[in-house]
Amino acid sequence: MGLAEDFVDRLRGLAFEDAFNPYTDTDPTHDVDGAPGKRRENLLAVIESASAQRVDDMWVGLAPGHKGARRTGLAFTDDFTLERHGNRWGVRVERPTHGKLISEDSASAVWEALDGIEGKVFFWNVFPMHPHEPGDPLSNRSYVRSAERDRGKGLLGELIVELKPQRLIGVGNVAHDVMKKMDIGVELHKVRHPSHGGKPEFLSQIRRLYRQG
Repeated sequence: MGLAEDFVDRLRGLAFEDAFNPYTDTDPTHDVDGAPGKRRENLLAVIESASAQRVDDMWVGLAPGHKGARRTGLAFTDDFTLERHGNRWGVRVERPTHGKLISEDSASAVWEALDGIEGKVFFWNVFPMHPHEPGDPLSNRSYVRSAERDRGKGLLGELIVELKPQRLIGVGNVAHDVMKKMDIGVELHKVRHPSHGGKPEFLSQIRRLYRQG
């Protein structure tokens, strides 16, 4: 088993209270048969492609949202941007859900920001599971607990070692602060998270960081 396969396989074993594991759990309201496996295949294809290429930057958020990576298995990626994500890495990805396409505001903002950026950008989250409020699986919990953050930090460190990005972009304060405390020796930047009215500032900071306009 290769490093990417081992990494994705270990994601299946993650289990935390009030958190949906896209790579193991099934949501009967929107998942197709075999959805967790499709999400693992999507992620594996992207990681393997990224491993074989030079990764310029890694954009890291806090955790998947219920309209984004919970459905697709790919960070900052909703139903509408799933195919674009695969195309950007030259791999085939498959939609793990049925019904109408669902848009996520953060994913839309991130992919808008990515327009015009030609470098290889890999997306990830500090905590790869979708944290939700107790008893409300389709809500977005606004925080991750310390045990969730610590487990996710270890996985993030493994990806950084494997993919060797030239720069790390913390999308939001928490993601930036987590990486700042890691001994990784990689150039680190922080941008505003696009959620909760932060989209204009996020886009402006990304454009400055990539010297666009």
